[in-house]
Amino acid sequence: MNEEIIIAGFGGQGVLSMGKILAYAGMTQEMEVSWMPSYGPEMRGGTANVTVILSDERISSPILNLFDTAILLNQQSMDKFESTVKPGGVLLYDPNGITRHPQRKDIRIFRVEAATESARMLSAKTFNMIVLGAYLKIKPLVSMDSVLKGLKDSLPERHHHLIPVNEEAVKRGMEIVKEL
Repeated sequence: MNEEIIIAGFGGQGVLSMGKILAYAGMTQEMEVSWMPSYGPEMRGGTANVTVILSDERISSPILNLFDTAILLNQQSMDKFESTVKPGGVLLYDPNGITRHPQRKDIRIFRVEAATESARMLSAKTFNMIVLGAYLKIKPLVSMDSVLKGLKDSLPERHHHLIPVNEEAVKRGMEIVKEL
């Protein structure tokens, strides 16, 4: 198993955190992992992306041009990364703010209304966990226990009281994701 993922969106959407939690979850399951963030100097509001590789073999390089999965959370990311999904791969996106929806016919396309759902849950900070849940429904590479351990390892201890609401958000993302 070798899964190469790009997660991209605006800074402040939890893109890097989502990648980190996924990487920690993979490490918990004794996978080989790579987590390589990239973001502009603006941070919040600027563009951000992270490449995550989960594998049961050694990872030769974290530098990738094509991905098994693209998780795209804004129009700039859609424009830049839709073409980088390998044929037969997966594109997962939140339609909020997307003006040009995915066009490709050689990949599987999934949609998750994470922005709408996080607003309904009265917790904008659960947005990325809803998206992560949608991804894990499509590709259950790591267990919920590993995700919760990844959350615990990546969140500062003062925020551990938020783990239950994040667990609920992951489960909700699994429920609402739809294939197009």
